[in-house]
Amino acid sequence: MRKSIALLVTLALAGVFAAAQSRTTLDIYLIDVEGGNATLFVAPSGESLLMDSGNVNGAPRDAARIAAAAKDAGLTQIDHLLTTHWHGDHFGGMTELVKLIPIRDFMDHGPNAKWPGVGPDLNGVKFAQEVYPGIYASGTHTVVKVGDRLPLRGIDMRVIASNGEFLKTPLQGGGAANPACDPNYQPAVEPNLEDGFSVALYAGYGSFRSVQPGDLLRNQEVQLMCPRNPIGTVDVLLGLHHGQAVSNSAALVHGLRPRVGVMNSGTRKGGEPATMMVVHSSPGFEDLWQLHASLLSGQEYTSPGLFIANGVDDQAVTAMPIGPMTPPQPGGAALPPAPVHGGQAYWIKISARSDGSFTVTNQRNSFTKTYAASAK
Repeated sequence: MRKSIALLVTLALAGVFAAAQSRTTLDIYLIDVEGGNATLFVAPSGESLLMDSGNVNGAPRDAARIAAAAKDAGLTQIDHLLTTHWHGDHFGGMTELVKLIPIRDFMDHGPNAKWPGVGPDLNGVKFAQEVYPGIYASGTHTVVKVGDRLPLRGIDMRVIASNGEFLKTPLQGGGAANPACDPNYQPAVEPNLEDGFSVALYAGYGSFRSVQPGDLLRNQEVQLMCPRNPIGTVDVLLGLHHGQAVSNSAALVHGLRPRVGVMNSGTRKGGEPATMMVVHSSPGFEDLWQLHASLLSGQEYTSPGLFIANGVDDQAVTAMPIGPMTPPQPGGAALPPAPVHGGQAYWIKISARSDGSFTVTNQRNSFTKTYAASAK
């Protein structure tokens, strides 16, 4: 009997090893969580890191969507869950997700010492202090700091911002003066400190390079990228803080010179004209892929439909307007709430090869585009 059990375990481990060996790409799933964030990195080794867990307003929905992407990637567990910051559109699905798939390691930036203590951020404080410790007790817990290498075998994954600190020691290819920095830049007033404490990541695989800056705001983008760019150029810029104009400065976008962007926008969140103009005027930029068409873009500022995974699921709108909807002013009246989108949702998937070439696929329409390795 013992020999039979040992043989079964050996065969099972061999199957897992063979499956990992069959991978040749770094796969990145940008999962539709309705204007929140959930970015799943799967290394050729089969190891995984999930950056954020969706929106608190649709926790069971978003957890199920993340689990579906993990299943598509052939995962039976998530090795690392990195929560970038304590806003409900970034940690919201965690309590439901742990019921669907095992998570081994929980990462975050730690407590925010400069928390303003007002407004909806209090929900994040309560979750981080009262709920989260009970969740990560089932695994291990790591507070990540700037410069840390995250343990995803075969992938060069670095923390480039965390808890209000920013990368100073340049990565390979970084360190040059950033011509996109504005010497006359005046820091903006930021009532929402927690976005600025977000974790931001660099992920490289061979010659392929990408950045996911979390929800860093303009002030922090400038602190990271000016006067010198510590990262260099990248192939793909992920997330773009939902496409909101409070972020996506020229210092970041033009400084990184991405060829491709993938925006985690929502029906009534992100894709604002100011952001779209910065992105599309970035030197060498080729394509912007979006998780959602956004009413804040209208037809005038949106990407072609081929590049959009999910439409505007809004019964109040019968056709996409030509002009963009005006976003609310900070502290002003909010837009009407976006409709609950509980049906089929689609992800955008990047498959990157070590030579620097990569393929992007829109799950909704199976549209795929391959980008040849750039001459760096």
